[in-house]
Amino acid sequence: MSQSKIALFYRFAPLPDPEAVRLWQHALAERWGLTGRIIVAPHGINGTVGGPIAAVKQYVKTTRSYAPFAGLEVKWSDGSAEDFPRLSVKVRPELVAFGVPEEVTVTDAGVQDTGTHLEPAALHRLVEQKRDAGTPVVFFDGRNAVEAQIGRFAGAVVPDTTTTRDFVAELDSGKYDHLKDQPVVTYCTGGIRCEVLTALMQHRGFTEVYQLDGGIVRYGEAYGDDGLWEGSLAVFDQRMRLEFSDHAAVIGRCTLCGDPTSELRNCSDPGCQTLETVCAGCAATAPDRVCAACTASTVGAPARMDA
Repeated sequence: MSQSKIALFYRFAPLPDPEAVRLWQHALAERWGLTGRIIVAPHGINGTVGGPIAAVKQYVKTTRSYAPFAGLEVKWSDGSAEDFPRLSVKVRPELVAFGVPEEVTVTDAGVQDTGTHLEPAALHRLVEQKRDAGTPVVFFDGRNAVEAQIGRFAGAVVPDTTTTRDFVAELDSGKYDHLKDQPVVTYCTGGIRCEVLTALMQHRGFTEVYQLDGGIVRYGEAYGDDGLWEGSLAVFDQRMRLEFSDHAAVIGRCTLCGDPTSELRNCSDPGCQTLETVCAGCAATAPDRVCAACTASTVGAPARMDA
């Protein structure tokens, strides 16, 4: 049986015909028997695909043959096509759904006004330098709040967000204005959300903004659970989460009993996609559990985590 892998990737580049790229990408992934989710937008491509490693490598190689995607960087993790229910390739107005496509400018060099990229080792140096200078770094979580419940950088600011669209309202609310003159390091799963988030922050007056290059995935590859990261990493397939070592901290709490857990589970209501932290014991004893949003209202619930 051939070894399988999951590839996580994105590339910001102007695409004059996203629909043509979508058709090509769908045919390419189907040809190699891959499943996963690929988003194409006027600003580029974002995807996570899984399958036999040889097939995924062929897919990546062919995708890079298209000039706008020549610089496509890929982060690899263990997994397979079975971790995704199907192949989905869609065109959307934004690669990351902040809801402000008109505020994002992309050139061949990437997103304009994005924050300074920091490799994991450079992040550690910055943390030390700023601490010694008396202006400690503020970590700012660029994911949805439920993801931060099971894993985050120590002491990080976690905005009150259910979907990525909530970030703009959070930034405009004024609750983070005290951070505008401080060194702020944003982080997200693979890096793509921070490319846009840091630009939005700088447009709103944040003066010293950085982003973790390659996201938590690359940081975990470099430092595992022996650095500044604590807990598990939420992912967007049937694995639900992954750990970087056998000694990952458990920082989440079950919403039902309060016990420590790193488990994320969906609401049992088929019309709802809300995620909550629910331990294995409570999931077994309450298989028909519905989320707090469904309990409080019949008007629907927030969507599942964005990519």
